[in-house]
Amino acid sequence: MPAQRSMLGSYGPWAAARSGDAPQPLSFRNAAWVDLDGWKRKARATLHELLLSPAEVHAADVRIHSTHVRDGLQVEEISWQLPYGPRTEAFLLKPEAARGRLPGIVALHDHGGNKYFGRRKIVRAVQRLHPVIERHQRDYYGGLGWADEIARRGFAVLVHDVFPFGSRRILAADIPGHVVERLMSAPERIREITPEDLAGNSGGARYDVPADEPEDRIAAYNAFAGQHESIVAKSLFCAGLTWPGVMVAEDRAALGYLASRPDVDPDRLGCGGLSGGGLRTVFLAGLEDRIRCAVCAGFMSTWRDFLLNVSYTHTWMIYVPGLPALMDFPEILGMRSPLPTLVLATTEDPLYTRPEMERAGRILEETYRKAGAPEALKVIFHAGSHKFDRPMQAQAFAWMEKWLA
Repeated sequence: MPAQRSMLGSYGPWAAARSGDAPQPLSFRNAAWVDLDGWKRKARATLHELLLSPAEVHAADVRIHSTHVRDGLQVEEISWQLPYGPRTEAFLLKPEAARGRLPGIVALHDHGGNKYFGRRKIVRAVQRLHPVIERHQRDYYGGLGWADEIARRGFAVLVHDVFPFGSRRILAADIPGHVVERLMSAPERIREITPEDLAGNSGGARYDVPADEPEDRIAAYNAFAGQHESIVAKSLFCAGLTWPGVMVAEDRAALGYLASRPDVDPDRLGCGGLSGGGLRTVFLAGLEDRIRCAVCAGFMSTWRDFLLNVSYTHTWMIYVPGLPALMDFPEILGMRSPLPTLVLATTEDPLYTRPEMERAGRILEETYRKAGAPEALKVIFHAGSHKFDRPMQAQAFAWMEKWLA
């Protein structure tokens, strides 16, 4: 019988055997751990060390650029400055008639192979939707902007761009030309690309995207950005950083801003997202007890699944060197136990294998049972492919309302 194929070819079984099936040293399922709080302190401190996040990342010089009302929602267009890079742009959505302090949600946008857009992928309450966003929301979100929908239920919802998406994206015009040319000679090249295509947008000076931005320009940028991912990861390693460390730092800065607002109750905060947003939920909610309720959609499996089966289709935003020898991927999210957590998955998701998704769910269930809070965790599978559609959103919103409203 031929050997099973893997991302490492014949080396796959050897690499997978390094961790085995037994709980790893920093797994709460390991019999050595009996004190939940002691385990969480140790596990989080170790993850912090491995993430190599940039220090002192806070939202500074926050500006509210405009406020408008659309479809019953008050929408603020906001930006802030981090210690590095261009300004972060964000939306804050809440019901038009809202009064007093509201529960808050950090709505985390997906990856989707589309770095040209960030926060706009999950919001509809804007003046004009780009056709690329219309299709994206139709394909993955049931034709809705899920951030709008949860805001309508009485939440203040912050949606921000994270490195390197939307306003935080890396412009090809800022990279040596010969590097861009080499990247765009890869098989993913879609057509002849001009420097203007890759400058960021047709205006050249703005990071935000006009509603009439030509689709071929967006496709050209995304093709470049996809090829650029490994260079970003390697360059961050050379700076003593990791990509997930940068991601977590920026999401925590956004959480800090949301918690500071006078119209938000800092004791009732949640987060959630699909796919790349689910990944961001795993890290942010796993590390932050300020997140009192979390919903992870379309991003739950095991290190073994990534190693053997699916790393080819995933972003560098996942990988923390050294962590898989200490705990499995779902146990990052498990560090928030006993706080409420909902995991939504789909039976035909091509980004993972079904057996490893189910094993990840069992790992979380074992963690929550040992923490004495099995009722605070739900793992639910829906039929279909990669998505966060209307029925899944209904479950997510009901979960948020149960624990935060």
